[in-house]
Amino acid sequence: MDTETEQLVSKVPHVTLVFWIVKIFATTLGETGGDALSMSLDLGYLISTGIFAIIFIAAVAVQIKANKFHPALYWLTIVATTTVGTTLADYSTRDLGIGYTGGSAILLTCVILSLLVWRWVTGSVSVETVSTPKVEMFYWVTIMFSQTLGTALGDWFADSLDLGYLVAAAVFGAGLLITYLLHRFTGISRALLFWVAFILTRPLGAVVGDFLDKPLDHGGLNLSRFTASAVLLVLIVVFIYIFPQKPAETAH
Repeated sequence: MDTETEQLVSKVPHVTLVFWIVKIFATTLGETGGDALSMSLDLGYLISTGIFAIIFIAAVAVQIKANKFHPALYWLTIVATTTVGTTLADYSTRDLGIGYTGGSAILLTCVILSLLVWRWVTGSVSVETVSTPKVEMFYWVTIMFSQTLGTALGDWFADSLDLGYLVAAAVFGAGLLITYLLHRFTGISRALLFWVAFILTRPLGAVVGDFLDKPLDHGGLNLSRFTASAVLLVLIVVFIYIFPQKPAETAH
């Protein structure tokens, strides 16, 4: 009985307002941090992706082996997915020439397929089921695809559609508000709405990150990527420790 209970301990956080705030900070940090390595240090997208991929794989491995929810470890893993997602998306859309539209379409397909396979194998894509290594693998693969999609999608709205960073941020913010209203006033699947919101926070963070560090003549504030990343990291740490997070309840 104790073994069964131990296996059902969730290692992902309960979804609250603080969760979404920290998630937006993390996705914005992913953009500024990814750009800091690939652009400011001039390592390029491919080398930066390799560096962040190693961090991501190591973080996921430790996260899966952990026997309980550790907020700092969880959010480190999330930040790892956002940084590698940033440089991987930029490498695919820019260096490989796929483009923002093509990249967004391919990555959206990957997210949908990941969710469909996850549901087919386990019967649910709810975070309440993330309590075993197999389900947790699906969880992190889906997050990885969604974080990469978010960068391409943010660039598509801000650059390809020529909306600019602030208007694009407003569009994604409006999408999050609509998702919340659907959650609040309709019976639409909570798991589906969670993943819609999770995906939307990534392009929101991407365009906010670009707004902070891109040059003035490109519509940004031209802030140091390292300074912006450091401030965002401090905000994440402060929120984690001022507002303790509990693990999500598991489905039995």
